[in-house]
Amino acid sequence: MQQPTYPVQLSKVLLMLGLAFTAGMSRAQNATVFTTAANTALRLSNSGKLVFKEMKQPLETQICIFVDPERKFQSVTGIGGTITDATAETYATLPEASRREFLKAYYDKESGIGYSLARTTIHSSDFSSGSYTYIQENDAALKTFSVSHDEKYRIPLIRQAIQAAGGKLPLFVSPWSPPAFMKDNKNMLKGGKLLPDYRAAWAKYYVKFIQTYEKMGIPIWGLTVQNEPMATQRWESCIFTAEEERDFIKMHLGPTLQKNGLSDKRLIAWDHNRDQVYQRASTILKDPEAAKYVWGIGYHWYETWTGSDMLFDNVKLVHEAFPDKQLMLTEGCVEKFNLDSVSRWDLGERYGYSLINDFNSGVTAWTDWNMLLDDRGGPNHVGNFCFAPLHADSKTGKLIYTNSYYYLGHFSKFVRPGAFRVASSSNRDKLLTTAFLNTDGNVAVVVMNRSADKIPYYLWMAGKAAEVQSLPHSISTFIIQP
Repeated sequence: MQQPTYPVQLSKVLLMLGLAFTAGMSRAQNATVFTTAANTALRLSNSGKLVFKEMKQPLETQICIFVDPERKFQSVTGIGGTITDATAETYATLPEASRREFLKAYYDKESGIGYSLARTTIHSSDFSSGSYTYIQENDAALKTFSVSHDEKYRIPLIRQAIQAAGGKLPLFVSPWSPPAFMKDNKNMLKGGKLLPDYRAAWAKYYVKFIQTYEKMGIPIWGLTVQNEPMATQRWESCIFTAEEERDFIKMHLGPTLQKNGLSDKRLIAWDHNRDQVYQRASTILKDPEAAKYVWGIGYHWYETWTGSDMLFDNVKLVHEAFPDKQLMLTEGCVEKFNLDSVSRWDLGERYGYSLINDFNSGVTAWTDWNMLLDDRGGPNHVGNFCFAPLHADSKTGKLIYTNSYYYLGHFSKFVRPGAFRVASSSNRDKLLTTAFLNTDGNVAVVVMNRSADKIPYYLWMAGKAAEVQSLPHSISTFIIQP
């Protein structure tokens, strides 16, 4: 993987961090361990400390995780989840104590998992109680534009989330469909395409949304062009081919953002699955007039999960071909909700597997789908019920934690914005790993074991190693201080 080029001053800082860490490893060294494991009570639990001892060349028969904090790759923008209408509506049904628990669980860096990024929708998605827009029918001039619908549930929760995150929470926004009158099928649902006569009006719609939210005290960090632009769904959806998305960006959306003083908003193309991510990225980014407006490429994990591969090489290929553009997972969840299955261990393992491989493929940001749903996996106005890390028990008002929450926390709690991914490798395929150098000098090493075996191994760094026992179906984060 190509080493990125940094400004001189930043390079000096990174060099100093690396030297400080190397110097620290020459003395006695230890690491704090946090573990989540199946068939135990361990859930992001502080499970002790490791002591590093001198260990030169490991034997071929010794299982090792090798970490090199001096070899740095991409920086991390943030890790978080999506505040959908469904999340906000479910949150509003909770008793006050559970609301406070929800905000602390997600946004508190000490007692929670410290989310540092958020997504929300531009008007309705399938995870709304019904379809709606911000304008009246046939108002192409956007004179009736109003986000009053969002003021009941979604905007209050976003404001509370920003406060709970310490006053700063980068938020990006995504549309599922233009208003029905702007589309060739005259329906927000079931695909259809944006009519050419409304391209300019639709581009202005994004601007209106961003400006309106920001006037209400909610900063917008970025936006995607279209959620899942190659999927004809029974819910809100709209089709853009790669060429159509490219031309909409360069002829309408990019110039309209720029004209309205919003060129600092990160524009994210694709926002669909890993399967076609390279084809979409190359079509758009090979056109310099479109590429100049694009901050990065977003993608989802659907349609690519076989249990052993999720087409991560497609993501890595985009990173290698267009190293000046960013990559982020913009959505992922486990579908086909069943209340009896909220304790399934593979829910979290899917998250851990994706997070490790996505970051190792060059990703800078990672965003989960719904943060909270009810105990039916909704609300969802077309019955597309899904899992979330947290569900609300409609009878008790209490929160139900799936292990996805804890697996996400092994990253979001310990890998902070501005961290750099560093070299980390495993010499056995049962152990997966990734590692990061945080801005405070701490190294966070994540190791995941998807097997049913207890695996003894060495965490090895700079000629020193600590002995570790990886529990069956577990994930651990090691915090190593220089």
